[in-house]
Amino acid sequence: MANLLETAAQAGSFSTFLEAVKKCDLASTLNAEGSLTLLIPTNDAFTKLPEGTLDGLLEDVTKLKKVLMYHVVFGDVRSQDLAEIDEAPTAEGSVIAVDHSNGITVNDVRVLKTDILADNGVIHEIEGVLMPAMLAGHS
Repeated sequence: MANLLETAAQAGSFSTFLEAVKKCDLASTLNAEGSLTLLIPTNDAFTKLPEGTLDGLLEDVTKLKKVLMYHVVFGDVRSQDLAEIDEAPTAEGSVIAVDHSNGITVNDVRVLKTDILADNGVIHEIEGVLMPAMLAGHS
């Protein structure tokens, strides 16, 4: 089995996220020993951001890193785990809200595909980009 980033690359719909990971030099962090859960927005999700948001993030590595780490949860959190929790702490330091009343959503962003397994964790494909509260109004 491949590691998280190799698995994401093989999926084919996460190239924007992977480019951002490279720009922030987070590959070694995301491929480290131990288990992580990545909530990865599709390429389409990035195109739905307000105009200029992605370019602005790509120019500000500090903000971009915060956004990317907001998509990382420590541990191996699979779909059955998501169905039982209401929130989860992220590697960015904030907490994301998990709702399972109508499918699974994270901060009101729908989870499209769950349990894409990798050697060092699991990936869940999401339809939107999660923004930490401290950056949500500053894009």
